[in-house]
Amino acid sequence: MPDAPTSELAAPELAPLESAPLDLAGAYWPGVERGSRRLLVVPVGSLEQHGPHLPLDTDTRIAAAVARRACAGRAGVALAPPLPVGASGEHADFPGTLSIGTDALTSCLIELGRHASLHWPALLLVNGHGGNVAAVQTAVGRLRDEGRDCASWHAELPDGDSHAGRSETSIMLALCPDAVRLDAAERGDVRPLASILPLLRAHGVRAVSANGVLGDPAGASAAEGRLLLTRLADSLNAAIEGLVERRRG
Repeated sequence: MPDAPTSELAAPELAPLESAPLDLAGAYWPGVERGSRRLLVVPVGSLEQHGPHLPLDTDTRIAAAVARRACAGRAGVALAPPLPVGASGEHADFPGTLSIGTDALTSCLIELGRHASLHWPALLLVNGHGGNVAAVQTAVGRLRDEGRDCASWHAELPDGDSHAGRSETSIMLALCPDAVRLDAAERGDVRPLASILPLLRAHGVRAVSANGVLGDPAGASAAEGRLLLTRLADSLNAAIEGLVERRRG
């Protein structure tokens, strides 16, 4: 990612949420039953290596944070706890990574969507990990075929900076700086993802990057992370608005 202008890097702290979204993890069923129910948002993350400097749950933290910001202040929109383990087989060579694979994740999301539809008219899956894309898309397609209102949104980072590079490091510095070990940050493979994808799919991330980084965390900053978080939240906000407006129509 090119350096942002100085005026942008001096951006203020992230504004506090206008009002916290309905958090299902801390809710009680009578309150959920009495309240407005228009859309359930489910972050989908992963537990996988993120280089030597970022924690294993980086994707989950980012997906949950973006979803929380986009859901804030929306009546009838509830935020479910994130799914913390996804399809991360490409990271299997790195100790600490846990993966349930594409087929199991697909089945999990389908069953979750079926049950959610008993009480929520629409479901939005907020995906924070590229390896989950196939499972999320297949699950959404199946649920739609069954007549359920379901959609997905995928966090997208700049090409060449797809995993534990400057973008994710910046976002984590904005969200939870104590979890980032900048002294351990290292440059990884900086080629565009498309050029290394065949080798990555065939042999895993470690075949192209010994330290697990796809990108370069150099230059990461909390200020840049705040800007990226805002852009991701705005994008997700538009997706939520589209779902809500469609149901109004």
